[in-house]
Amino acid sequence: MGSSKVQGNQNSLRGRSQGSPWWSLVAVAFGVIMVGLDATVVSIANPFIARDLHASLSDLQWVTNGYLLVTAVLLIPAGKLGDRLGRRRIYLIGMVGFALSSAGVGLSGSIGLVIMFRAFQGAFGALIMPNTLAILRKTFPLQKLNTAIGIWGAASAVAIAGGPIVGGLLVQDVSWQSVFYLNIPVSIVGVLISALVLRESRERDVESPDYPGIVTLAASLFLLVFGLIKTQTWGWTDPKTLACFGGAIIAAALFVFVEGRVSSPLVPLRIFASKALSMSTLSVILNFFAFYGVIFFVSLYLQEVHGYTPIQAGVRLLPLTAMFVVSAPLGALLNQRFGPRLPVALGMIFSAIGLWILTSLEVTSGYLLLAVPFVILGLGVGFVLTATSDAIVGNAPSQDAGVAGGVQSTALQIGGVLGTSVLGSVLLGRVGSTLVTKLTAAGVPSALAPKLLAAKPLIAEGASPRIAHLPALLQRAITNGSHAAFLSGLHVAMVVGIGVSLIGAITGFAIGAKRPSEQSEVGSLTD
Repeated sequence: MGSSKVQGNQNSLRGRSQGSPWWSLVAVAFGVIMVGLDATVVSIANPFIARDLHASLSDLQWVTNGYLLVTAVLLIPAGKLGDRLGRRRIYLIGMVGFALSSAGVGLSGSIGLVIMFRAFQGAFGALIMPNTLAILRKTFPLQKLNTAIGIWGAASAVAIAGGPIVGGLLVQDVSWQSVFYLNIPVSIVGVLISALVLRESRERDVESPDYPGIVTLAASLFLLVFGLIKTQTWGWTDPKTLACFGGAIIAAALFVFVEGRVSSPLVPLRIFASKALSMSTLSVILNFFAFYGVIFFVSLYLQEVHGYTPIQAGVRLLPLTAMFVVSAPLGALLNQRFGPRLPVALGMIFSAIGLWILTSLEVTSGYLLLAVPFVILGLGVGFVLTATSDAIVGNAPSQDAGVAGGVQSTALQIGGVLGTSVLGSVLLGRVGSTLVTKLTAAGVPSALAPKLLAAKPLIAEGASPRIAHLPALLQRAITNGSHAAFLSGLHVAMVVGIGVSLIGAITGFAIGAKRPSEQSEVGSLTD
């Protein structure tokens, strides 16, 4: 009798809320929160992963970039998979898989296993993100989609803002593994709510998968992202690097050729006929180039140069991440009133200003020199994210909602890889070119300074080499010189980020001022 009553209550909830736009928004918010938490807790855990598992800077970048690489390759196919097999189904598979692979990261005993399970996280994250946007696109009428995406962005912002604090507390008081276990309870709650309230949606005309499109797109994205990641090891002009980039171009050309000739393309090229969609995609890449570059290297600066604990570093990152909570809905309001041109261009200009202030950072800089640019950067990134997401998903045909969500998420991941890889390569190169000078200026004997070039990768993490039995005064000089070289590299990396952000402001002006045309139809739904 009691069991029947519980089932009746569940059925009642399902009847009232299944397919409801606002309940659907609550459900997909859990996926967005889980992925958002993972984006920032990893940056707090990185120094502890390095110490516990003896990981190098290259290893740490693979912890981040291995995830981004797999995600970038699979996002568009995952969006298409949701369009064909059911967006609710693929989203739920992604939620469960992300939690299981997070547990795998925490249970790993070597850096190789951490990177492997991070790649699995990337695969399941790819199932989550494009389908959250596709579910919203199919559930909300276009006149309300901008508001929904603003709340979607705010949910991500809350997770990103809380990530450093929660991650810092867990790393400091429990273990670095616990920041990954955090995804498990979030996933359980999200899956239960989603199973009750989400209504299935898919396209009626399901044709065979576009295997040539999947292969050529995956090959192009893999070679591009892999080449970018390996530039730090190989160098930009190494034949292997050039081969990766050349292969990516060839595969991309084959992809365009294939997509124009198949009956049901993986990515219908017609969606890029919209200038707003195309330029918004480019703006997303440039926006997250700046964000991921800053969050990765400034986290190292706080913990290694200033010696802050994880929770102290997390608290000091809060002005950057917490601003998303304000900027995402504010960006939605600006987008609603003025169209995407203003919030995107303004957001990229804010990012450039924030990066410019960060070029003044020194080893002894006070926190105000971080807090002010963090606020400005957070405001800029949130503006761009909300306006471009609405422009990309809203300008795509309803039947291509999953693909459009995949395009937006792929652009975000590529921007992240570019930010960490390009800026990491720039920082490492600058450290190598200035290290001897900075060490000798700090008081390291000229005979010893060149021998420390072997520690360049360690110094590029913000750390300094420790040599046994050295006098304390000499060890302090090595630390000071190492930190000075790291800051010199960080300054140059921020200058590159400024240039990228200014280019992004130009693309913002090119998007146009019109929002997607208002429609009352939300697309057909099938159970």
